[in-house]
Amino acid sequence: MPLAEHLRELRNRLAKALLAIVLVTIGAAFFYNDIINFFTEPVLKSVGCGYSFEELAATPRAEGPCAQITINGLITPFTLALKVSLMAGVVLASPVWLYQLWLFIAPGLHRHEKKYAYAFVATGFPLFLGGAYFAYRVLPTTAKVLIEFTPVNVDNLLPLDDLLDLVTRMVIVFGLSFELPLLLIMLNFTGALTGKRMLGWWRGMIMGITLFAALATPSTDPLTMMALAGPIWVLYFGAVGVSLLNDRRRRRLEAMGPADDEASDLDLTPEDIGEAEPVSARRALPEQASTDRVNGYDDVT
Repeated sequence: MPLAEHLRELRNRLAKALLAIVLVTIGAAFFYNDIINFFTEPVLKSVGCGYSFEELAATPRAEGPCAQITINGLITPFTLALKVSLMAGVVLASPVWLYQLWLFIAPGLHRHEKKYAYAFVATGFPLFLGGAYFAYRVLPTTAKVLIEFTPVNVDNLLPLDDLLDLVTRMVIVFGLSFELPLLLIMLNFTGALTGKRMLGWWRGMIMGITLFAALATPSTDPLTMMALAGPIWVLYFGAVGVSLLNDRRRRRLEAMGPADDEASDLDLTPEDIGEAEPVSARRALPEQASTDRVNGYDDVT
C-alpha cells in the first residue's frame, strides 16, 4: 500500500476512535457524580465518613477523624466534571480504539506474530484490571493510616481533585506494575532474555519490587506495601516458570530443524580456497593468428 493510503487509513482509524471516546464521554458526563462516589466511597468510609457527597454537603461537620472534601474555585467543578467524564470515556471506549489500532497494525503482522499479539492482549488486560482492583482495595487502608496523622482539633481539608488524582495515580501505578511479568515474557519470547537469567535475578527483583511497593504506596503501613509487593512477587516467579518452559520448547524445536515456512540458517563465513592454480592462455585469439595485417594491425583489431 502506498504511503498516502497508509496515512488515509490512519486518519480514518483515529477518527473512529475519537468519535467513540467523545460519545462515551458525553454519556459519562450525565453520571459523573456516581463515578466520583464510586471511587471515593471506600476512602470516605474507611475514615469514618459514611456519607455520600450530597450528605456531606448537608452535614456541617462529621464526627471522628474525617476529612472535609472541598472544591476550590469557581471553574473547578466544571473542569473536574470534564476530567472525570473524559477519563471514563477513554477507559470505557478502550475496546473500540484498541480494536481500531489492531485493525491498523494487523495487516503488517505474520501469522505467528498475530498469535502472540492475541495472547499478550488477552493476558495484559486482565493483569491491568487485577492491579487496578488491588489499588481500589488498598486505598481505604491507605486513607485511614494517613488521616490519623492529622493533629487533634484540626480540620483536614481535602480537595476533591487531589483525591481523584491520588486514586487515578494509584490505579495506574498498580495496574502497570502488574504488567511486569508480561514484559519479561515478551522479552523471553523474542529471545532477548532467557528464563535461567531471569531466575538468577530473583534476589534483586524481590528487593526492587519491595522498594517499588514502598514508594508507590503513599502510606507508611507495611500491610499496604505487602499487598502490592506480594502479588508482583508471585507474578514474577510465574513469568520465570513460563520462560523456562519456553526455553525448553525452543531448544526442542531447534533440534528438530526449521519449519517448512522458515529459512534455514546459512553459514556465510568465508573459507580458504587454497593456492591459485595457473591457467595457460593463448597469446592471441584464433582470429588474430593470421598474418594479414594492415598498417601493423590485424583485421580483428
